[in-house]
Amino acid sequence: MLTIHVGAALRRTADGRAVPGDAVAVRDDRVAEVGPLEELRERYPQARVRSWPGTVGPALVHEGALPAAPTPRERVYAVLRSGATAVLADRVADPDLRDAARRSGLTVLAAPGRPAELVPSARADLAVFDDAGTCVATVVAGRAVHRRA
Repeated sequence: MLTIHVGAALRRTADGRAVPGDAVAVRDDRVAEVGPLEELRERYPQARVRSWPGTVGPALVHEGALPAAPTPRERVYAVLRSGATAVLADRVADPDLRDAARRSGLTVLAAPGRPAELVPSARADLAVFDDAGTCVATVVAGRAVHRRA
Protein backbone atom coordinates (compact mmCIF):
# COMPACT_ATOMS: atom_id res chain seq x y z
CA MET A 1 0.00 0.00 0.00
CA LEU A 2 1.34 3.40 -0.94
CA THR A 3 0.18 6.65 0.63
CA ILE A 4 1.16 10.16 -0.35
CA HIS A 5 1.20 12.58 2.59
CA VAL A 6 0.77 16.24 1.70
CA GLY A 7 0.15 19.41 3.65
CA ALA A 8 0.50 23.13 3.06
CA ALA A 9 4.23 22.45 2.71
CA LEU A 10 6.82 19.72 3.25
CA ARG A 11 9.90 20.02 5.43
CA ARG A 12 12.50 17.39 4.50
CA THR A 13 14.70 17.96 7.57
CA ALA A 14 13.84 19.02 11.11
CA ASP A 15 15.72 22.31 10.73
CA GLY A 16 15.15 22.92 7.02
CA ARG A 17 12.71 25.17 5.26
CA ALA A 18 9.28 23.97 4.22
CA VAL A 19 8.55 23.69 0.50
CA PRO A 20 4.96 24.31 -0.65
CA GLY A 21 3.72 21.74 -3.16
CA ASP A 22 6.08 18.96 -2.07
CA ALA A 23 4.88 15.69 -0.56
CA VAL A 24 6.20 12.37 0.71
CA ALA A 25 5.24 8.96 -0.69
CA VAL A 26 5.21 6.16 1.88
CA ARG A 27 5.19 2.46 1.05
CA ASP A 28 4.49 0.24 4.04
CA ASP A 29 6.84 1.54 6.78
CA ARG A 30 9.37 3.33 4.53
CA VAL A 31 9.69 6.60 2.64
CA ALA A 32 9.43 5.68 -1.03
CA GLU A 33 10.05 9.11 -2.51
CA VAL A 34 9.94 12.82 -1.74
CA GLY A 35 9.11 15.49 -4.29
CA PRO A 36 6.46 17.66 -5.92
CA LEU A 37 2.95 16.34 -5.28
CA GLU A 38 1.96 16.33 -8.95
CA GLU A 39 5.01 14.24 -9.90
CA LEU A 40 4.27 11.75 -7.13
CA ARG A 41 0.61 11.50 -8.22
CA GLU A 42 1.69 10.80 -11.80
CA ARG A 43 4.24 8.19 -10.69
CA TYR A 44 1.84 6.52 -8.25
CA PRO A 45 -1.69 6.97 -9.70
CA GLN A 46 -3.20 4.28 -7.41
CA ALA A 47 -1.77 5.82 -4.22
CA ARG A 48 -4.01 7.08 -1.48
CA VAL A 49 -3.46 10.82 -0.96
CA ARG A 50 -3.71 11.96 2.63
CA SER A 51 -3.98 15.74 3.00
CA TRP A 52 -3.02 17.23 6.35
CA PRO A 53 -3.85 20.71 7.70
CA GLY A 54 -0.30 21.92 8.28
CA THR A 55 3.34 21.36 7.41
CA VAL A 56 4.44 17.74 7.01
CA GLY A 57 7.96 16.89 8.12
CA PRO A 58 10.13 14.35 9.90
CA ALA A 59 8.98 13.35 13.35
CA LEU A 60 10.82 14.62 16.40
CA VAL A 61 12.98 12.94 19.04
CA HIS A 62 11.62 13.43 22.56
CA GLU A 63 14.71 14.00 24.69
CA GLY A 64 13.19 14.99 28.03
CA ALA A 65 11.28 13.09 30.67
CA LEU A 66 8.08 11.53 29.38
CA PRO A 67 4.96 13.50 30.34
CA ALA A 68 3.16 12.47 33.50
CA ALA A 69 0.07 10.32 32.97
CA PRO A 70 -1.74 7.56 34.89
CA THR A 71 -0.32 4.66 32.83
CA PRO A 72 2.81 3.96 30.78
CA ARG A 73 0.66 3.68 27.64
CA GLU A 74 -0.79 7.16 28.22
CA ARG A 75 2.69 8.59 28.84
CA VAL A 76 3.87 7.17 25.51
CA TYR A 77 0.77 8.49 23.73
CA ALA A 78 1.49 11.96 25.13
CA VAL A 79 4.90 11.76 23.39
CA LEU A 80 3.22 10.74 20.12
CA ARG A 81 0.78 13.67 20.43
CA SER A 82 3.79 15.99 20.54
CA GLY A 83 5.02 14.81 17.12
CA ALA A 84 7.85 12.64 18.44
CA THR A 85 8.41 9.03 17.37
CA ALA A 86 11.68 8.42 19.20
CA VAL A 87 12.76 8.64 22.84
CA LEU A 88 16.06 8.25 24.65
CA ALA A 89 16.67 4.90 26.33
CA ASP A 90 17.39 6.45 29.74
CA ARG A 91 13.92 8.07 29.67
CA VAL A 92 12.18 4.68 29.35
CA ALA A 93 14.28 2.67 31.79
CA ASP A 94 11.21 1.36 33.64
CA PRO A 95 10.29 -2.03 32.08
CA ASP A 96 6.57 -1.18 31.81
CA LEU A 97 7.36 2.13 30.13
CA ARG A 98 9.89 0.52 27.77
CA ASP A 99 7.31 -2.14 26.84
CA ALA A 100 4.68 0.53 26.15
CA ALA A 101 7.18 2.39 23.95
CA ARG A 102 8.00 -0.80 22.03
CA ARG A 103 4.33 -1.69 21.49
CA SER A 104 3.57 1.80 20.17
CA GLY A 105 6.42 1.66 17.66
CA LEU A 106 8.55 4.37 19.26
CA THR A 107 12.23 4.12 18.43
CA VAL A 108 14.38 3.93 21.55
CA LEU A 109 17.73 5.65 21.00
CA ALA A 110 20.86 5.10 23.05
CA ALA A 111 21.85 8.77 22.61
CA PRO A 112 20.48 11.94 21.04
CA GLY A 113 21.53 12.93 17.57
CA ARG A 114 19.45 10.87 15.15
CA PRO A 115 19.16 12.96 11.98
CA ALA A 116 15.54 13.84 11.34
CA GLU A 117 15.04 13.85 7.60
CA LEU A 118 12.73 12.42 4.97
CA VAL A 119 14.81 10.44 2.49
CA PRO A 120 13.99 7.35 0.43
CA SER A 121 14.26 4.07 2.37
CA ALA A 122 14.19 5.82 5.78
CA ARG A 123 11.54 4.72 8.27
CA ALA A 124 8.38 6.73 7.56
CA ASP A 125 8.13 8.70 10.80
CA LEU A 126 6.24 11.93 10.09
CA ALA A 127 4.74 14.76 12.08
CA VAL A 128 2.36 17.48 10.93
CA PHE A 129 2.34 20.86 12.67
CA ASP A 130 -0.14 23.71 12.17
CA ASP A 131 0.85 27.39 11.96
CA ALA A 132 0.66 27.71 15.76
CA GLY A 133 3.18 24.87 16.18
CA THR A 134 0.64 22.34 17.45
CA CYS A 135 1.07 18.75 16.31
CA VAL A 136 -2.02 17.74 14.33
CA ALA A 137 -0.83 14.28 13.27
CA THR A 138 1.93 11.76 13.96
CA VAL A 139 2.82 8.85 11.69
CA VAL A 140 5.00 6.01 13.06
CA ALA A 141 6.54 3.70 10.46
CA GLY A 142 3.83 4.62 7.97
CA ARG A 143 0.92 4.26 10.44
CA ALA A 144 -1.09 7.27 11.58
CA VAL A 145 -1.07 6.95 15.37
CA HIS A 146 -2.30 10.42 16.33
CA ARG A 147 -4.72 12.79 14.66
CA ARG A 148 -6.09 15.91 16.28
CA ALA A 149 -9.84 16.05 15.84
